[in-house]
Amino acid sequence: MLKKLALVASIAIASASGAFAAGKTGEVTNFDFSFEGAFGTYDQAQLQRGLQVYTQICSACHGLQYVPIRTLSASDGPGMPEDQVRAYAEQNYEVYDEAIEDFRPATPVDHFPANNAVGAPDLSLMAKARAGFSGPYGLGINQFFKGMGGPEYIASLLAGYTGEEKEEAGTILYENKAFPGGWISMAPVFYGDDVEYADGTEATVEQQAQDVAAFLMWAAEPKMMARKQAGFVGVVFLTILSVLLYLTNKRIWAPVKARVKE
Repeated sequence: MLKKLALVASIAIASASGAFAAGKTGEVTNFDFSFEGAFGTYDQAQLQRGLQVYTQICSACHGLQYVPIRTLSASDGPGMPEDQVRAYAEQNYEVYDEAIEDFRPATPVDHFPANNAVGAPDLSLMAKARAGFSGPYGLGINQFFKGMGGPEYIASLLAGYTGEEKEEAGTILYENKAFPGGWISMAPVFYGDDVEYADGTEATVEQQAQDVAAFLMWAAEPKMMARKQAGFVGVVFLTILSVLLYLTNKRIWAPVKARVKE
């Protein structure tokens, strides 16, 4: 019986290994984002550039339905003045208001509208959804050891088109170095200078890819900085508590240990 179980397990492992080996993993670049590490913080200028890229390019197909527009004024986020957030909402989005049974200009209290385009996923949690893309399957080992997570995958994907394309079953596929398998149905997003940054930054393909990836990371983790601060305070508190407990233990048991030695 044990031999049969061992044989079945060996076949299953071999089959799984073969399946994993057959799949071609993409080439992901380990970009140096400012928010990585225990003390990393979001770069407000980069988040604002990423918002511009999303608004002018990505929002045509993808929504951010779980992100409130008002959070664009967060000090640990894009940090836009409230009047700019209000103007941004009114100029770029319309939402359906059940009270008036009609569409109206969006306000900061509304969420970014959803986009129901076929095959275009919502981007609100995309950076978190792609966090475990590398390393042993589903474990996110590279993210843990190298800091490589969802933003790196997104930026690498957007900047990974080679310009080659082919047609399969009536569908045009585009070669992408970062996409598992090497071919993706989404057409290239950036071509360079697709937007004109207000701060004068050169809008290269890689720059735009990194900026919108950073923005999507903030969209998925808007409270990351607060969690890091809370974690740091917790570690300091536990360290002090451990030292006090150690000293207390030494003081309590010192007389007992002295009598034992006698």
